[in-house]
Amino acid sequence: MPETNVFYNEDCITGCPKHIKDDSIDLIITDPPYGIEGDKLHRHYNRDEDFVVDGYVEVPASRYNEFSHKWIEQAERILRPNGQIYIVSGYTNLYDILDALKATELQEINHIIWKYNFGVYTRTKYISSHYHILYYEKPGPGRRSFNRGCRFGPQEKDDKGGSLDYQDREDVWIINREYKPGQEKNKNELPSALLTKMIQYSSSEGDIVCDLFLGGFSTAKVAIGLNRRATGFEISDKIFDKRIEDVKDVKAGFLLNTLRQPKGDVWENQGKSWTDEEKEKLLLRFNKLMKQNNRSSTIKILSKEFGRGHWSIEKVLKKNNIKISESLSASLS
Repeated sequence: MPETNVFYNEDCITGCPKHIKDDSIDLIITDPPYGIEGDKLHRHYNRDEDFVVDGYVEVPASRYNEFSHKWIEQAERILRPNGQIYIVSGYTNLYDILDALKATELQEINHIIWKYNFGVYTRTKYISSHYHILYYEKPGPGRRSFNRGCRFGPQEKDDKGGSLDYQDREDVWIINREYKPGQEKNKNELPSALLTKMIQYSSSEGDIVCDLFLGGFSTAKVAIGLNRRATGFEISDKIFDKRIEDVKDVKAGFLLNTLRQPKGDVWENQGKSWTDEEKEKLLLRFNKLMKQNNRSSTIKILSKEFGRGHWSIEKVLKKNNIKISESLSASLS
């Protein structure tokens, strides 16, 4: 069971060195301030600001590059080796965040586009209706954790025969914002579906998930709901005092029974490296099965026998094409 969750009413740049040890965080998910007069965003959206929690602290555009370098430097320090970070950003100050990331040892995994509803309406240009999600890891010995198959089984198909696992792992995500008419909200809250997806793929139960800009504590609430430990920082006294009471009532693991369960076979050796011995056995078995089956049927049998997906087997076969041809010729002669 996760330990007690701890949150700090402080600036993450000065608070991290005091409270968070080096190499101690498994996953960071954060949505930093806009740097575009975020305290006045209501001018672009048709919503009643009476329900928006006051206290949003903006970062001036003139300081955004320096600000980005400082907090991302702390993010790199506290991430464990092979730990991962998702940074949600608009395009206006995307350069500054990319510039700060380039100054670290963090390595890019994906540049994800999050397409949402409720875009900023315009009359003389295209409507802005997406954010960038920069997905990076801290290099180190071992292997980065990525829970493929946590949402869809490797053989699950849509009604047109397309792979649901493949679609879920594409780098363009269509996830709607949460519309909360008449409910209290922060300036910008990430939807729980978006947070759940990132946490499912990039962490395990009991891991520590950190949000350096807590805001409405959405990341923390979802992390706790998925039985992870949560920590983070919020500089605004007003927002922190309001939201810390909400998070106290969140029950660990309450979201687990709401998760979609993958269907069909889940390959037991999925994601594991092939040994030379396994490759040799695969090639011999492939040659034998091909005497009585076509290629498609053969690979289905091999998938079950070796606990690997279709494309994992195809990759080994293609890399060893000469050996396969030679052994086939020998077996037929």
